[in-house]
Amino acid sequence: MASKLSPVTVAIVKSTAPALQQHGVEITTRMYERLFVDPAIKAMFDQAAQESGEQPKRLAGAILAFAQNVDKLEALTGAVDRMARRHVETGVKAEHYPVVAAALLPAIRDVLGAEVATDEVLAAWAEAYGMLADILIGREAGMYAEAA
Repeated sequence: MASKLSPVTVAIVKSTAPALQQHGVEITTRMYERLFVDPAIKAMFDQAAQESGEQPKRLAGAILAFAQNVDKLEALTGAVDRMARRHVETGVKAEHYPVVAAALLPAIRDVLGAEVATDEVLAAWAEAYGMLADILIGREAGMYAEAA
């Protein structure tokens, strides 16, 4: 996995790691609230893992790991492979990624506030999320093709 992000984007994303460490579960919980207004998307998720808080906690950990390693994505290869496998098992498709971004980015601002989650921070996260989504979509496409 090679980073295609600008040095400014990398620096901004890395700078958010402390806030993500402190507020990550709150952000992912808020993201899922936004995401689950769509019953079809909600049905893709294990609701027991949602209710127990396990899924928001796992996702918060993954987002934090991404922020901390955005400049050395090879450290995340195993985690990305596991995530891609799980996505294929649950039927995640390329068209779901923009929906998640539309829930995640406002959730970051909801929790951290506009003073911390500035337009510049959200733009950097949008770029970084887009790159990661492209990586996952590529891995998942290969897995879907193998399964067919």
